[in-house]
Amino acid sequence: MSSGISDPRLARLAQAYEALRRDNLPALLSLYAEQALFKDPFNEVRGHAAIERVFSHMFEQLDRPRFAVSHGAVQGDGGFLLWELGFVRASGQPMHIGGTSYLQFDGDGLVATHRDFWDPVEEIFAKVPVLGAVARALQHKLRAPQ
Repeated sequence: MSSGISDPRLARLAQAYEALRRDNLPALLSLYAEQALFKDPFNEVRGHAAIERVFSHMFEQLDRPRFAVSHGAVQGDGGFLLWELGFVRASGQPMHIGGTSYLQFDGDGLVATHRDFWDPVEEIFAKVPVLGAVARALQHKLRAPQ
């Protein structure tokens, strides 16, 4: 679905994420600066080797992970991708996590900063039986009155 993105830097990255498999991880890393920063709710790493470890770990932990990019926008050297990560849980049930990536490109058009924004409580913890009850109770307590 990433074909509607007009900026070539962002389009290449979106296509690489949608095509991402364990065996083509080097193709994705080639779009990142050597000392790129990658941050998500669980990781903050710098450099190709560390970023590769994050994605290798994802492939070890998740069954059939696949990214689908629905939107992208760029202004200057900064951009955003709106995406969904789908995978299959150990129970056999499909699961989807929605998120947004903020990207900063360097002068060569490579990703210098990649920061993912998504809510692990809503997307993961609330769907785990025991943790889910705790997460929902906490959300209820923190929710503003209607």
